[in-house]
Amino acid sequence: MGRIAVAARRRLELLSDAALRIGTTLDVPRTAREIVEAAVPRFADHATVDLFCPVLHGTAPVDPGAELRRVAASGAAPGAAYGPHARGEPIRLVPGSPQARALCGGSAVRDTSPGPDGEPRAVIAVPLRARDTLLGVATFQRAARNEPFADDDLTLVRDLAARAAVCIDNARLFTREHHLALELQRSLLPRGVPEQHAVDVAHRYLPAARGRVGGDWFDVIPLSGARVALVVGDVVGHGIHAAAAMGRLRTAVHNFSALDLPPDELLGRLDDLVVRLDDENGTGPGLAGATCLYAVYDPVTRRCQLARAGHPPPALLAPDGEVRFPDLPAGPPLGLGGLPFETAEFAVPEGSGIVLYTDGLIEGRHLDPDTGMRRLGRALAAVPRDCPPEEVCAALEASLRPAPSADDVVLLVARTRTLDERQVAGWDVPDDPAAVSALRSAITRRLRAWGLEELTFTTELIASELITNAIRHGAGPVRATLLRDRALVFEVADASGTSPRLRRAATTDEGGRGIFLVAQLCRRWGTRYTDHGKVIWTEQQLPA
Repeated sequence: MGRIAVAARRRLELLSDAALRIGTTLDVPRTAREIVEAAVPRFADHATVDLFCPVLHGTAPVDPGAELRRVAASGAAPGAAYGPHARGEPIRLVPGSPQARALCGGSAVRDTSPGPDGEPRAVIAVPLRARDTLLGVATFQRAARNEPFADDDLTLVRDLAARAAVCIDNARLFTREHHLALELQRSLLPRGVPEQHAVDVAHRYLPAARGRVGGDWFDVIPLSGARVALVVGDVVGHGIHAAAAMGRLRTAVHNFSALDLPPDELLGRLDDLVVRLDDENGTGPGLAGATCLYAVYDPVTRRCQLARAGHPPPALLAPDGEVRFPDLPAGPPLGLGGLPFETAEFAVPEGSGIVLYTDGLIEGRHLDPDTGMRRLGRALAAVPRDCPPEEVCAALEASLRPAPSADDVVLLVARTRTLDERQVAGWDVPDDPAAVSALRSAITRRLRAWGLEELTFTTELIASELITNAIRHGAGPVRATLLRDRALVFEVADASGTSPRLRRAATTDEGGRGIFLVAQLCRRWGTRYTDHGKVIWTEQQLPA
């Protein structure tokens, strides 16, 4: 009776210890290893866990004939029932083996089988099943010198397998959510860089390790006047909710950028949107605390405007190799509401590098942001001067990316270009309707020099309408600009804050058809406001 009581107490201790040791992480292979580590050597001399391949990828196996794979093994003895297999190898069950019978019958099987030395070994194979899903099989073996498995051991194995299967299934479901979140995140990020000539761009999205997909994103958005917006942002939290929230913010930034707003005003509207969405969301996962940096580079003036909402500042890599972090007003994170943002503006020499990133690149468990920015500066300083953006990204990823990383990382590297004088023409327009004729002649000469004679007629009509409107309804000074970029751009700037609008004139109206005509002649048109007034711009498709 004493031996029976001691054995029963040991079984209870094993179950209690296994409950504490198994399922400490939501990682399928790690959970399988915890099972065999709990059983060997206290209960068995050798233990293995073999799972169906779909389980390792987060899905439920639907084919009972799906391939098994050795996920965990512990102990010195080989798997006597069907030969030794290394972890990660596919398993081919021998018909009639305890493992095959356990999977087919759905219950634990106790048996003896010959080992490599010919001596019989005690074997228990038990199916791992949770929530009506068959996940795989666990096998426990004892050498011939030890006691064979008793009926109470069979009961213990059933209890152990039931607890372990639930932990494996929880890890499987978490793996599935991780894959879904990663797939959603990647689907919401840009598939490529849109056509624009202001910057050469390279980018990276590096997801965090093991299930911590976040809400980091980037964007390159062409704007009017050959300008380009560079955007990086970071949504708090991880998983599907963070990825979905990132998609909402990215869409909002695209919509607001179409209004040609200054960076601080765009972030202000984005902040109002986050507050409104959080109010509508109630107690669910919100967006408050998200960060964003919005920069606009103008290849004509070679100037960059930036504003940030709680986001790390960009790094600027000068053509001579100097690295600096501009002193930008930090601004509050998005979602706090009512606090202002501020735009900073500075000159950017041609060929400079603008490096935007999220905090996962410069922060970590043992790395504070200041130290991380110094590491980033040293890494950039070590990059060759003429290194293209793609190689800069690769160098930064290799030298700064922590492994494994607790947070995802977005990296956006832009090398600036400039529109030279041969691509830009500008004229100051006198406050006199008669000046329109002289301007048309100047535009014709410039288009002829660019080899764009076939656009002369439409460009003259557009220029006549916009210049006449600026003289009659705007305020001086008036300036016209013609740009040859990926499209032919014509701009008229004046000091008035009023903007023309497209409307359908009635048959009895004497006017009101000018902007309608302009809209029909060009591919796109719009208005952007400046500190000194507004700019009306149009884009025409270049001839093939």
